[in-house]
Amino acid sequence: MTTNPLLVPIDSLIDYPAIQPEHIEQAVDHLLELARQAVDTVSNDDSEPSWDTIVEPITDATETLYRAWSVAGHLNSVINTPELRTVYNQCLPRMSEFSTWVGLNRPLFQRYQALADSPAFANLSPQRQRIITLALRDFRLSGVQLEGQARDDYARISDELAQTSQQFSEHVLDAIDQWHYLITDQAELAGVPDDVLAAAQRAAQDNEQTGWRLTLKMPCYLPVMQYARNQTLRELMYRAYTTIASEQGDAQFDNSQAIETLLDLRAQEASLLGFASYAHMRLETRMADTPEQVMSFLRDLANKARPYARQDLDELQAFAQKELGLETLQAWDVPFCAERLREQRYAYSEDEVKQYFTEPAVLSGLFKVIQRLFDVTLRAADIPAWHPAVRPFEVIASDGKVLGYLYMDLHARQGKQGGAWVDSERSRRRLGEELCLPIAYLVCNFAEPQPGRPALLTHDDVITLFHESGHALHTLLSRVDDPAASAFSAVEWDAIELPSQFMENFCWEWPVVQMLTAHVETGEHLPRSLYNKLNLARNFQSGMQMVRQLEFSLFDMLIHSRDSGMSIEAVMEILSQVRQEVAVLFPPEWHRFPHQFSHLFAGGYGAGYYSYKWAEVLSADAYSAFEEKAYTHSDGARDTLDSNTGHRFWREILSVGGERPAADSFRAFRGRDPSITALLRHSGLTPEPA
Repeated sequence: MTTNPLLVPIDSLIDYPAIQPEHIEQAVDHLLELARQAVDTVSNDDSEPSWDTIVEPITDATETLYRAWSVAGHLNSVINTPELRTVYNQCLPRMSEFSTWVGLNRPLFQRYQALADSPAFANLSPQRQRIITLALRDFRLSGVQLEGQARDDYARISDELAQTSQQFSEHVLDAIDQWHYLITDQAELAGVPDDVLAAAQRAAQDNEQTGWRLTLKMPCYLPVMQYARNQTLRELMYRAYTTIASEQGDAQFDNSQAIETLLDLRAQEASLLGFASYAHMRLETRMADTPEQVMSFLRDLANKARPYARQDLDELQAFAQKELGLETLQAWDVPFCAERLREQRYAYSEDEVKQYFTEPAVLSGLFKVIQRLFDVTLRAADIPAWHPAVRPFEVIASDGKVLGYLYMDLHARQGKQGGAWVDSERSRRRLGEELCLPIAYLVCNFAEPQPGRPALLTHDDVITLFHESGHALHTLLSRVDDPAASAFSAVEWDAIELPSQFMENFCWEWPVVQMLTAHVETGEHLPRSLYNKLNLARNFQSGMQMVRQLEFSLFDMLIHSRDSGMSIEAVMEILSQVRQEVAVLFPPEWHRFPHQFSHLFAGGYGAGYYSYKWAEVLSADAYSAFEEKAYTHSDGARDTLDSNTGHRFWREILSVGGERPAADSFRAFRGRDPSITALLRHSGLTPEPA
């Protein structure tokens, strides 16, 4: 056990290359035993309740356990192998059972309650008082007050939820990984960008094939849909992608049953705890109060956005008919036609812009933005990672002190889940006079660099990178000393996207774009003329994009606002009804979007997808504070990188994590409650007259 890399002290770094699948099971079992012993000790202690006798020993025991489990889950997501998956799935029920056992542990709950009721509570810091208050809330939401059969049912449901969510995630990963399509005639790929062709040809060679191997990974799928002139190919790729993990695709990965099971179990869980629905239960931990409030918010936005979306679609259909000879605009034609319309209207293509956003330039520019805003630097760190492509960094304060560590894993590959996300390996914690520094993972799925050339990012990729960097900064720039008040532990879910969506705004500013670009051949920055076209197109089809997100959010809230589960047919019917209400573009009947909606069914966003739009109101308004302080360069460009405002954002939003309600943090930064005005302005959606 002394050689197990997952059992190092909490303030040590983990040797990722040394981790073997068997280490995970050894570490989990060992740390589970220690954590159970700690919980029993605290629960049976009859001394005067205090922070040091209750919260500290529980934190000591569970922090190392959850760190090891976080590492295991992370590796299972980014270097998934049969051996790793097997061990992870063997440990998952044990972790789920432990979490449920702690949540149902009435003696431990009573110790926390005794501390809250004691004179010592008043002498605790506001941060620690909030931690105890939130812990008591979470105990109640974990079924601690249930009796008899209800307690047993809750434990069973919790275990089944964890395992079914993991199964859902695996089906999506495997369905994408196992699908490929080989093309041997390059003429069928006419229009596809050269770097995508080179990657597809290399993929074929790696699999001992001749030709071009297409996959459903985003760096391949999206440019094929945008640029391939072969409509038959676009239809083939679209059908494959939109039927992932459904009965319309490979039946062994069908997630229909998993969706039914998850919705049924969630409804049962909510009912056991006395809530009208899963949505009502989940909103207990969020800024929004009721599902009705959320749906009213979403529908109000839809009413504002839908006329613009209708106009976007009418323009696209007219263009497709007149310029491309497509009498009927099929779903698989939309990305292709949209890109052609963009090229005609703004005289540029995404592929043209991509040549300037080389990965080294983008990372250098991102780091400069962070330095300008917060006076911190990111420096390459010589520490081991789980894959040769991963780049570790130290986050350095202006006084030279290390604030934390960031691992960047940016490229798509086999065995890696799609999408982009940030997770925390370890939160900041004060241990006596020493600080245990935060460690974060930033994961994306960009195209890999080709031999002799840096990776190229689309502007959308750059926005994604800035988005995820906002999440990372939320934990890396924390000044919270207790992990239970850290951003990822205590910030309300519908506010957690505030820092990430806030950071996206800088990707549109001319001084920042200059920092982010260096042409792959010439090294030149993006020309002002091309930037102007990019900026003019910022809200290109923003109405359609807005209603698409509202469709997802309303669908999520509706399927989770029922008092019982439902069949997959009923799920699809609700989706159809939502589209009739808010959408303007309707996919084919065989489209199976929910079956790969990992955010809802495997990623913690169930009854919470609305938070993207909710937090976008906060983030747009927060960014408007930087717009108000912007100064103008001699060339007329606006510069929003105001360090004074950046330090206020750090102090009032990033550094405080969840030590106070998110609404209080926003008001502390902005001096008032949030307004929707900035979001509508940034989206090109004019607010209705007063």
